[in-house]
Amino acid sequence: MSARNASDSPAVVIVGSYVHDHVWQTDRFPQPGETRRAMGFSTGPGGKGFNQAVACVRQQARALFIGALGNDALALAAQDFARHENLACAWLILDHVPTAAAGIVVDAGGANQIMVNLAANEHLSTDFIRSHGARFAEARVLLVQLENNLDGVRTALALASEHGLLRVLNPAPMHAGMDAGMLALCDLITPNETEFAQLVERFCAKPLRAGEVAKLADAELHALCRELGVPSMVVTLGAAGCFVSHATGMLRGDQRDHYRVAAESTVVVDTTGAGDAFNGALVAMLSQPTHVAFADAVRYANRVAAMSTEQAGAASAVPHRAAVIARFGED
Repeated sequence: MSARNASDSPAVVIVGSYVHDHVWQTDRFPQPGETRRAMGFSTGPGGKGFNQAVACVRQQARALFIGALGNDALALAAQDFARHENLACAWLILDHVPTAAAGIVVDAGGANQIMVNLAANEHLSTDFIRSHGARFAEARVLLVQLENNLDGVRTALALASEHGLLRVLNPAPMHAGMDAGMLALCDLITPNETEFAQLVERFCAKPLRAGEVAKLADAELHALCRELGVPSMVVTLGAAGCFVSHATGMLRGDQRDHYRVAAESTVVVDTTGAGDAFNGALVAMLSQPTHVAFADAVRYANRVAAMSTEQAGAASAVPHRAAVIARFGED
């Protein structure tokens, strides 16, 4: 094999899921047993990992996506979309399981309901991930989620530890098999308010409803974050923006160990994939060769996420960096 040019090395490795989305628009969600006429339908690429990888490259960061597909038509669509995005991918193609697919219903207010069959994503082999260890050595940041088999996620985190990468976990969707050992492998986690409440209940044995998270006093929210033991946390809070918490002495360029970042104003069409847009943009900023203050990276990611809600879809709705800068400027 010929040597790769350094400019081809990934700044970010994303080990995650591909899911082909089938999206229906409706004025309101159907009741149990009710059939409603859809106001529109679209289909296209999705999956938390793939969405985040697309968001990352659209912010002009070099990324490598490692994922699994079936040997079917949806797999061909995934590969075509990745090529169009200039997203480098390492695909494990499986004959015995299909490419993952989701059914998504979006109401008039932009809220969504989702059912997903993770299929090939739950068969991403640890050997396949390890076979790309050299690419981990080239990168600065690893981003993983929980739509794959957990042994695959742990393998990716362990490889990132070996090579000194910033290890970022988006704990979504929450998985019954996730344990404290996995949290201990992470430098940064990015739960939404539902996932944060589940983490607190599981690992801190404290009951917490998702709707209460954004209403907590900053000091109380920071204390709960610190109980989870991960050096840095960003809790995304939807329309309430997000909350940042750092361990003492690990401020990542910030002036404070905890603070809130307000959400950007937007007219919501579809919230599907907004969290993925946030995560992909965040790691894109954190992977820059020149130092970017953590607060600035979070603020930028908030802007990408807000703009992504203004169009229907997931990966396809993520704005490019040029559009973000045109709207908000460079600050």
